[in-house]
Amino acid sequence: MTDKPDQGMDPQEEDFATLWEQVAADYDYMHPVRGDIRKGQILRASRNEVLVDIGAKTDALVSTRDLETMGPQELAELTPGKEINVYVVRADDREGSLIVSINLARAYEDWIRAQELMESGEIVNITVTGYNKGGLVGSFGSVQGFIPASQITSLRPRGHSDQDGSDLAELVGKELPVKVIEVNRRRRRLILSERAAQREWRAAQRERLLSELHEGDVRTGTVSNLADFGAFVDLGGIDGLVHISELAWEHVNHPRDVLQVGQEIEVEVLRVDQERQRIGLSLKRTQPDPWRSIATRYQAGQTIEGVVTHLAKFGAFVELEPGVEGLVHVSELADGNVDDPGQIVSEGDRLTVLILDVDAEQRRISLSLRQAPSPAPEPTGEAEMAREES
Repeated sequence: MTDKPDQGMDPQEEDFATLWEQVAADYDYMHPVRGDIRKGQILRASRNEVLVDIGAKTDALVSTRDLETMGPQELAELTPGKEINVYVVRADDREGSLIVSINLARAYEDWIRAQELMESGEIVNITVTGYNKGGLVGSFGSVQGFIPASQITSLRPRGHSDQDGSDLAELVGKELPVKVIEVNRRRRRLILSERAAQREWRAAQRERLLSELHEGDVRTGTVSNLADFGAFVDLGGIDGLVHISELAWEHVNHPRDVLQVGQEIEVEVLRVDQERQRIGLSLKRTQPDPWRSIATRYQAGQTIEGVVTHLAKFGAFVELEPGVEGLVHVSELADGNVDDPGQIVSEGDRLTVLILDVDAEQRRISLSLRQAPSPAPEPTGEAEMAREES
């Protein structure tokens, strides 16, 4: 018994297959509903009407409100064949058309991006578009983000705003780095923080600077704070300390006598403590050291004037020029025994002293008050008149 030759698919079977494909296509088809984001292709575009194919049974019309809010450049970019995302505003109007919005689709995508940025912690830049008494408003794509005043580090003074809002107004139009710290699409609430962004940026900069800085490096920084013991200098992500003894070659009573907050200065790196994340800096070592040429200006046997800067049990320190002090030992203050230098001189006194020794290497100058020649007495009125008559 032989098999019959294959004469193709039975007509009934072919009709069933076609019907099944149609059913399957209908089954997979998802009818657009309000809130859907659909990818579509522009079929026709004019200033008053844009028709989009979004794979529905009917083509979609971009809402008139969308077109009215678009500028000439945006409208010109809506050309036939271009793929765009749209937001379904109305699934079917009275004429059976779909109404979609390009702007709402962009906003939806921006909300999704904001959520992703909050989860990733990535820093982004936004442009400040306005302000109110509570903080700044910035554009995040098509969504408005808000930066509370407590989250702004660019204010004057830091972290607070003036009552009239003038400091906030100065930031309008500027670009700020921010982090997304709260997203609530339902309440249209997008909260941003410049402070959090700066904190993360400074942490990254701190690690980088600590690995790059070496002793002897000269860097430019900005004075960020003053304390009794020295000045803090921002090197661009981490603060270093200039101890009061490293501010100038001369004696400094307080850092404010030499520097002010916000001043830009050059400093030399003295030490870098990686473990404790501390940096020691010097301002005076970027300036000429007066002791290097001391021998050209002072020699033993020379008489010079100076000002008493401070007293110690063993003598009095006398400033000969800024950054150069000599010591009048207690035995050289006056003839006889002197128990307390304060009995002979006081801080601020201007003295004529004799140089006994200059040791440039040890940065020491020995002085004597008792061996210095006494200054000539000022002439009295009668002596002056007699000299003039002669």
